[in-house]
Parts: sequence; structure tokens; C-alpha cells
Amino acid sequence: MRLITRLFALSLAMIATVSEAQTRETLLGFDDVSSETQRELEAEFDSHLSSSELDEWLRIMSREPHHVGSAAGSEVVEFVAGKFRSWGYDTEVVEYEVLFPSPRTRQLDLVAPHRFSASLTEDSLAEDSSTSRIDNLLPPYNAFSIDGDVEAELVFVNYGTPADYEILDRYGISVEGKIAISRYGGSWRGIKPKLAAEKGAIGTIIYSDPADDGYGAGDTYPDGPFKHESAVQRGSVMDMPTYPGDVLTPFVGATSEAQRLPREDAPTITKIPVLPISYRDALPLLEAMGGEVVPPQWRGGLPITYHLGPGPARVHMKLEFNWDMVTAYDVIATLEGSEYPDQWVIRGNHHDGWNHGAADPISGLVALMSEAQALGELAATGNGPKRTVVYAAWDSEEQGLIGSTEWVEQHATVLDERAVAYINTDGNSRGFVNIGGSHVLEKMANQVMNDVEDPQTGVSVAERRRARVEVSGNPQARAELKSRADLRISPLGSGSDYSPFLQHLGIASLNIGFGGEGRDGSYHTLYDTYEHYTKFRDPGMEYGVALAKVAGRATLRLANAPRLPFEFTALADNLSLYVEQIEELAEDMRTETVETNARIDSGVYALALDPTRSFAAPLHKEEVPFFNFAPLKNAMDALEQAAGAYAKITISGAAANEQQNKLLFTSERELTRDDGLPGRPWFTHHIYAPGFYTGYGVKTIPGVREAIEQRQYELAEDEIYVAAEVIEGMAARVRELAE
Repeated sequence: MRLITRLFALSLAMIATVSEAQTRETLLGFDDVSSETQRELEAEFDSHLSSSELDEWLRIMSREPHHVGSAAGSEVVEFVAGKFRSWGYDTEVVEYEVLFPSPRTRQLDLVAPHRFSASLTEDSLAEDSSTSRIDNLLPPYNAFSIDGDVEAELVFVNYGTPADYEILDRYGISVEGKIAISRYGGSWRGIKPKLAAEKGAIGTIIYSDPADDGYGAGDTYPDGPFKHESAVQRGSVMDMPTYPGDVLTPFVGATSEAQRLPREDAPTITKIPVLPISYRDALPLLEAMGGEVVPPQWRGGLPITYHLGPGPARVHMKLEFNWDMVTAYDVIATLEGSEYPDQWVIRGNHHDGWNHGAADPISGLVALMSEAQALGELAATGNGPKRTVVYAAWDSEEQGLIGSTEWVEQHATVLDERAVAYINTDGNSRGFVNIGGSHVLEKMANQVMNDVEDPQTGVSVAERRRARVEVSGNPQARAELKSRADLRISPLGSGSDYSPFLQHLGIASLNIGFGGEGRDGSYHTLYDTYEHYTKFRDPGMEYGVALAKVAGRATLRLANAPRLPFEFTALADNLSLYVEQIEELAEDMRTETVETNARIDSGVYALALDPTRSFAAPLHKEEVPFFNFAPLKNAMDALEQAAGAYAKITISGAAANEQQNKLLFTSERELTRDDGLPGRPWFTHHIYAPGFYTGYGVKTIPGVREAIEQRQYELAEDEIYVAAEVIEGMAARVRELAE
């Protein structure tokens, strides 16, 4: 540890030698004079940010559990809307009528080889007074599980990913007619019942293993930050990779007049019942299981030998839900631009929580509110934004990005016409800045990171992030520190409110947060409280202020730049990387298939698992063909040339007129197609999408990548041409801008 600390300090010292001239470079979209004016404005903006104010707002809004439809949730809405109005914003509270399941019956019993009834409760702790304020608390459950009354033997499926089921197949173990028990982790929670149902399971149980998030990771709450033995991660299992938002109103806002699907026809509700439990409740179930010992990499942290099953552990699970229509409230606060009122920069964070929600989402919301207050102060002195800024506090994000999705679907036409960009935050912590999003905003994001000081180290947040890559990054990332001027921002999958903006409408988006040092065991549990957050995540709220500085600068630069700070060389560079990755994927699958089939034929395959027993021989895999990637590469060549030509304009600092700026901010739309991805028409973006079997995890150039992964080879060939067309469309747009 001491060696790592010394290396990290040395890396910071080396990186801190970057010259003042480099860190004060001309801002993208500005000339030299307007860059300095903008930085002076941002310094004034910073002076209005207060960590004590963030702390006070966090305490107030996380005092009570405040889920969608709750009285405490309405109080949070009134508090936020009142603050926006006091700061000079034109503020409205928009209502949507959405389906919200809450648990009526939750029962889980081990019925063989002996009896045990799971408590399905979380302990209140004397050390955390918030855990005693639970009148409005939603008990642990998974939203959008179907009702069910099932009994069957258990099968342990590890994280319940496609790779895990391949291993079970090699052992000759099926979950058909069984109940799958899975650890949290490895993929988004909604993938676990989705895959289990496809494999024939009749129910799913999900628990947090202490090896991943409990005493195996460190001291547990309240002594440390990690998951208490009774803690349960709530969460939605809606099939969001199909579409997010209200399950009954896909593609349209869930207003009172909207046409709704019958609940039984809603495709994003699970096919089997699913229930989350604590590792305290999971222990007796797993301890009662028999069958083969799990592979070494599947072993968790409980003091037992883990077995695969099936049985002899047999469980009875009964779930019943209240399928109520409730009102979701979005707070929309608008500050009209002085020069371009019809160009909107949108900044959002959700306000609803599964419980007290101190970390998720209030820690991000208070940063957004601090930004809005500071911008209101600037506007009051005549320094308001040139473009309209819209601040949004979304409701019902936790159930499936519902509040943001319904607003986007209702206002799709006007957003397509006016939305410049969307900037999202969610929960925050301390440590290293993380920015994901549209690569057309990568250059601007790097300049923002260069201009914000890290509160712990005193260097810029960009320098601190570079130091982390230098110490712990992979070889490619470390090499890029020398070969690439800017840090890459990560592509976005799903899991927060940027998804409808970026992946449904093609609005360039960023998602921003700090993390890596504030340890978390409270996620979606009773213990996501003010006490936990201010002790373990961000004491003093210094990184809340840092988040306000980063997201605030991004918002201000988009709002004020004479030429919108969109840039295309980073897009071309990242797309080239994604094309290379897809080529490598196809080659790796081709090699793996040939080798696997050869091992099956020789009988070595089963012996490699365990030479002492017989395994079911897996079936041969279809060989992977050679794909014609030439259309993609040709499109990439065109984009790279166009991006290079446009870069000359941005270097000159030339301003843009209103029509040129519209061509810039609508450029991301070129990466979409109205008919969407194969089997997923809601997701129209053909560069970024959540994976169909990863959920939150991103798939880049998803039509091609997922077709190859799922061995739909004819579809892959078709999707290569589709992806090439959207990239060529972007190249044509950039050429138009360059000319």
C-alpha cells in the first residue's frame, strides 16, 4: 500500500508539471478574449457554491424515505420547486400517471430438507437514527416482478449471466422448473430473472454476497461502510433494455389522456417472480443445497461450501403486489437565454429514492441545486446564460427512468428542435471524476476537468484522474496518456436519466460524478442515510461542490459559447476503436469456437472441468464466418477526413451563427435511425445502447456487436451496412459544417 501511495504521489507530481499555458488553453467554442471572460464568469459562479448549504439540503431531503407516490416524496418536490422559484426560475411541476407496483405479500420459506422462514427485514440501528424513521419505507422487493406463488428446488447460478449459464450447461445442470438463486453483481439485476426465465426457471432469488459487498470487502455498517448482514438491495427489474419508462405507455408520455397497454401485455414486466434478500437470509438456503461443489471462481464469502444443486434445498416463494396508478412529479425550472432562447441546455438529476436516498440520488441533486442557485445569482446581476438553461428534478427514476422518459416522450418534437445537450448526475461520492457520454463533447469535458481543482490533492481533477490511470490503468490506457492529448470519456449504456435523451432522441449527453474513494454498502438499502453518507461517502460535502463546479462549467460553456463546443475528431477516434474491438470480437469468437469444438471431439472438454466425474458433452457451436467490415471502415475514413477539416475551424476560434449552431447540436441525431435497433425500436441510437443481456453495461455499435455475440450472423452483415450509413451521415454533416 505504501508503494502504491508513493507511486500515486509521484505520478501527481509529474503530471502537475503541465504548463500554465496548457491548462489555460483557449476554450472550445470561444476565442481568446471570450475564453477569459467565460473563466471570469465561472470564478464568480464558484463563489456562490457552499458546502454547508449542500449539507443542509442533503439532511432535509433525506430525512424520510421518499419514493414515488409517497407523501414525503411530495414534500421533496415542494422543497425543490420552492428553491428554484426563489432563485428566479420559471418553475412548473409536471405530472404523469404511471404504474407503480408495491409489495402486498412477500414470503420465502425453505421447506426441505428442513424448514426456515426468511425474515425479509432490515435492522434499525441505534448508531443511525435515520434507520428508525421508517414509516414510509418500502420493504425490500424488486419492482416489476410479476405476482407469483411457486415452489421448487434451488439451483445456484452465480451472477446469473450468460457465461454462468454456459458453465451450468457444461455441468449438465438446468434451471428448468427450478428456482434460480443468484448473487448481485456481474450484470444489472434485471438481467438475472430475464435470463432465468429464458432458461425455464419459475422464480429467481437475488442476494448480496458478503465477498462482494459485506464483511469480505471490509467492516460492515455501522462500524464501516459495507453492507450490513440484514441489508437488502431493492431495485427495479423492469426489462429496460427493451424500453425504459412507464411500462404501459411506450413511446408516449404517460399523461392522463394517454392510451395504455393492458398490464398483461406490457413486455417489460418480468415473466417470473423475483425477490431480493439479505445474505443473512440467504445463508440457510445456500447451506441446505447439495449437488456439485461450485467452480472456484463462483465461491462467495459465506462460511459454507457452496453447491450448485439442484436441491435438496427446496423453497416456497409467494409474491403479491399492489399494481397502483400513482402520480410522478417532475420539477422543471427554466432560465431563458438572452440571445438564443430557443436553444436549450438541459441539466437533470432525479429526486426520488428507494428509501432515505442520501447517496442515491440526493447527493447529486444538491449539487444540481447549488449550480442553479449560482446561475440565478449571476442572472440577477446581468450575467445570465445566452442560451436557455432548463434544470430538471426527475421522479420515479428508481423504478425505470420513468419521470425523465415520460417528459422526453411527451416533448419529443420540441426537444428534437431545441435541445442542445443534456447533462446528467445521479449519486456522488469522493475520489476521481468520471465522465461518460457523447464523444462530440469529449474535448469540452476535458477542458472542464482541467479547470476544476480537486479538493483533496490541489491539482486539477483531470490531473488526478490521469495519475490514477498511470498507477492502476490497463497498458493501453497508460500508453494513451502519452499518445493522446485528452482522456477518453466512456460511452453510456443505461441506468440513469440520460438514456431517453441520448438513446431515444439522439441528444448529445454527459453523465458526471465522482467516486472511487467513498466506499458504499448502502446502495438501495435502509442504510442509504444522511449519517452513512456524511461519514463514509463525502464528509464535508467537498466533492459535492466539486461536482457542481464540473457540471456547472459544462452547462455554462454550452449555454454561452459563440460556437457550440462540439468537436468530431474524438468521435472519429473512439469509433475507430469500437470498430477494431468488434473485429477482435469476431476473431476471438472464431478461434474459441474452433478450439472448443476440437476439445469436444477429443473428449478433453469434460476432463478439463473435473477428471473425476462425467459431464454432459456440450453441443458443437456454429462456426463464425468472416465478415465484410469494409463499409464500416470506409465510413470511418470519411468521418476522420471531415473531422480533421472541421477542427481547423474550431482552432481558429471563429464564431458561428444560429443556423450553424443548430447544425452542430443536431449532429448527434445523425447517429440515430427512426426504426431503432433490431428488436428494440425505442433505442434509436446506433453507436451507444445498453446491452440486451447486460442492462446498464454499454454496447457500442450495438446492432453489429450484439448480432455477432448472439451468433445471428446474417443480421450482423445487415447491421454493418446500417452502422456504416449512420456514420456516413455524420461525416456528411461534419463536411457541411467544415464548408
